[in-house]
Amino acid sequence: MRKISATWIFPGNLPPLKNGILICENDGTVIDLIDTGGKLREQAGLEQYSGILVPGFVNAHCHLELSHLKGKIPEKKGLGGFLGFINKLRNLEEEDVEEAMKKADFTMKHAGIVAVGDVSNSYASLEAKRISQIKYHTFVEAFGFLPSRAEKAFLFAEFVESMFREFDLSASVTPHSPYSVSKELFLKIRKRALAENTILSVHNQESRDELAFFKDGNGGISRHIHEILGIDISHWQPTGKSSLDFTLSFIPKENPLLLVHNTFTSPEDIQLLKQQRHLENTFLVLCPNANLFIENKLPPVSLFQKGNLNICLGTDSLASNHTLSILQEMITLQHHFPGISLHELVKWGCWNGARGLGISDRFGSFEPGKKPGINLITGLDLKSLNLTLKSKVKVL
Repeated sequence: MRKISATWIFPGNLPPLKNGILICENDGTVIDLIDTGGKLREQAGLEQYSGILVPGFVNAHCHLELSHLKGKIPEKKGLGGFLGFINKLRNLEEEDVEEAMKKADFTMKHAGIVAVGDVSNSYASLEAKRISQIKYHTFVEAFGFLPSRAEKAFLFAEFVESMFREFDLSASVTPHSPYSVSKELFLKIRKRALAENTILSVHNQESRDELAFFKDGNGGISRHIHEILGIDISHWQPTGKSSLDFTLSFIPKENPLLLVHNTFTSPEDIQLLKQQRHLENTFLVLCPNANLFIENKLPPVSLFQKGNLNICLGTDSLASNHTLSILQEMITLQHHFPGISLHELVKWGCWNGARGLGISDRFGSFEPGKKPGINLITGLDLKSLNLTLKSKVKVL
């Protein structure tokens, strides 16, 4: 048995405790969390730290498959430009693809990440996930802009999903984005999701180009599909509405939904979300460092807070980020939005992520019976309870 105390303990789903004590089994299973009222007395066998204790982080959005592209794509080229580089580079034969994924997994583990919602377009990451100590849910993305490709794209996604499930790895078929999935393919995914009550994850409003594609059919997304991919877009009829409106018309409100990025989400979109979704099973995943890398813009976080929406944190990929660290995402958010409290950031990076991935029975909070992981964060301002550029995480 271990007894661990720190200057503050952030349970994940509850307000922080000053000089609290976490009691757990040697394997990390929580036995109790004691509120000392801020007064800690000396006692035998107590591990005492300066800093804060938080549960293991949940990375709600990652692309492990793209780990070998670290440092190979220039920053701030916009989503259209980024997708162009991905298309050119992702299928290059490289001997270190498998090794890059295992290294990224190892790095996330030592960055205090215990669970990941990972996007896959193939079963290339299967072996890395099979031997990992991290809990993965794989979102098998279906692509298919052309209606004629819907059946083939869906069958392939189902096959990839079955490969993960064969090894008892949690997985679900999900649409990539509103601009890369036809109505016909959306309907197939919808039918499957309703039948199995699966978790869905969709890239949402990541760029101005996405807005333009749905408004008038122009912009970088249009050029990428037509000029780079060589796909005929003559059948595409812009809706004149928000891309989120298109997405929500196909996503069953009964299914848990992760909307990823939300960089250009508007107040009108939030109202639409509240009208068409159950907010308790709807989660907005923020990947701020990737947003800065690709579009050099951050999502309207204050708008999401005002709307009382469930916010989670993700890292995106090493193709669009310098590191896979939820702590670094928290630091970036606090730097740009100083009004966000550390309590909120921990809730987003732990508890909400676990809820979004349907694993809050084990992860996300310090509650008896759970084995959520234990992280010690140091190098922060303990008076103001703010993270700093020197903040680091150590897995206990």
